[in-house]
Amino acid sequence: MENGVSVDDFPPPGKLDRPSASGIAISLPPIAAPVALWWFALDRDDDEAAALAQALSRDEMARAQRFGTERLRWRWIVGRATLRLLLAQALDVEPSAVDLVRGRRGRPQLATPTLDFNVSHTCGMALVGIAATPQAGLRIGVDVEHGGRRVNADGLSRKFLTAREQSALAPLSADERRQGFLRLWTCKEAMSKATGDALAAPFRHLEVSRSDGLALAAGPAPYLPADWALHAVNMPGGFLATVAVWHPNLIADAMGP
Repeated sequence: MENGVSVDDFPPPGKLDRPSASGIAISLPPIAAPVALWWFALDRDDDEAAALAQALSRDEMARAQRFGTERLRWRWIVGRATLRLLLAQALDVEPSAVDLVRGRRGRPQLATPTLDFNVSHTCGMALVGIAATPQAGLRIGVDVEHGGRRVNADGLSRKFLTAREQSALAPLSADERRQGFLRLWTCKEAMSKATGDALAAPFRHLEVSRSDGLALAAGPAPYLPADWALHAVNMPGGFLATVAVWHPNLIADAMGP
């Protein structure tokens, strides 16, 4: 299968230090309206994790019990509870009033989509993007990876990148090719999460340009360049992240007549 690999399957780097921050999440500098970004650790002490678990519904706690290891279970609880609290803050409601459902291919969304959001996690950290100023039809996707991940960039590039993207990476050093692949992957993964296609997205046909910032240069519907904006996120701790904003009218309006 063309899209049978996720970067989540790649081996992580060594142990990463938990960032120092007060509260449940760090608010990152905004990259573009209307997306607010939040960054937080999934590994918490027992008391803090148990307190966060109080924000979850009965069904969510039952789902958590199905995880195979205690570490994965508590990471999911912390991630889901923190997401619920951030959405409650954005919606100005109680956390219990945030009605989360599974959309296309399991993409989490609100039962009544008054705003859009997306989540990505790696190496015990999580990134949440929330479209704080909702507009009809707007969808966002976020993806984060650690810049130190060791991957077979050349092999994965042949599988997931277009010929032009591969040619752009070819003259670079091995480490530059690795980092270049990771950046392109975050772009493609973020777009696939915005649409809900996930690993069924046509990655080899999505061409991303890095020549003047990030931009989708070519792709089949619904990955039409005029409908997308890609934004690199200034991340702490050596992480790489990209936010994809998908909204035909929004992008057209921003470009002007």
